[in-house]
Formats: sequence, structure tokens, C-alpha cells
Amino acid sequence: MKKYLITSQEFYTNNKDKFKEILSTQILKHQVDYVLYRDKLNKDYENQAKSLVEVCASSKGVKSFIHQKVNLAKTLGANGVHLTSLQFDEIQRAKQLGLEVIVSTHTHKEVLKAQILGADAVTYSPIFTSPNKGEPKGIKDLDILLNKCDIKIFALGGIIKVEELELIKKVNPYGFASIRYFY
Repeated sequence: MKKYLITSQEFYTNNKDKFKEILSTQILKHQVDYVLYRDKLNKDYENQAKSLVEVCASSKGVKSFIHQKVNLAKTLGANGVHLTSLQFDEIQRAKQLGLEVIVSTHTHKEVLKAQILGADAVTYSPIFTSPNKGEPKGIKDLDILLNKCDIKIFALGGIIKVEELELIKKVNPYGFASIRYFY
């Protein structure tokens, strides 16, 4: 199962050197496959995103993704862009630029729409209870979804311990994404 690390300002800081050090350590420790730079508050977003792309490029096989910003992802040489559920109209343009596309989804309808529009993968959330993310979908709902689509699905939301990960493994999604699991 693929591992998708999502950064947060609280854990990864705005200090460039410290950010690179923490990120490199977590990539190695958890053997992640994908990393998303997601920090809505950083005034130096572009430079920090560049640092993430550099760290991922130096980590064998780790793909770098930039949150929401298609042009920045292309400019920085990231592997892809992670779009919100309000950015379906950006999927085609991102694909035309040669970027991999992951879309945040919260309903089966959104997952199927992302699949039809050509996204490479989706995050589907929240699977478990997660702060300010609404009612959890649960493992049964995730399993039903996995049996009705072909797109790669990363389970997301409330995955903070091995116990949640073990439950997810039973339904065999493409992978899981988390912020707190990778602290």
C-alpha cells in the first residue's frame, strides 16, 4: 500500500533548513511514496514548495505534489498537483502540462467525476474521525467505493496509528494519506 505524507506548518515549520531536515527524516523513517506540500498560511510558499521538490527528488522514488497551484507545480518540476474538490476544471490543464493529478474527494460522486475527467488518483475522506472534517465515512463505505471505480484511491482522515492502518489494509485501497501518522 502506497504512503502519502501531507505536510503541515505545525509540524514542518516555516524555517527552510529545518523543514528540509524534518522532511528528509520522515521520508526515510516512513518510506513514503508521495509527499504533498500543503501550507495555506506560509507567506514564502513558493520557496518552501521548492525545498520539498528538492528533498523528494533526492529521495529515490518519492513523488512530489504541490497543493492547488498547477502552474507552480509545473514551474518547480514537481511530479504533480493535488487539487481540491472545487478544482475539477483544472484536471485537464494539469494533465496537459504533464503533471500527475490527485483530487481531494468526499463523496462517491466526486470520486467517479475525478475518474471520468482523467485524474490519476483521489484522496477520499474522512475515513475515521478527524478534526473539523465532518462525519467519518468508515471502512465499509470505503470498501463499497473501491468496488465501484477504477481510479487509485488514497484513504485519508483520522489515520494516526497502526490500528487505523490495519483496518484500511483489509479493504486494500491503493494507499493512505495522512498528516499526523507521519509525525
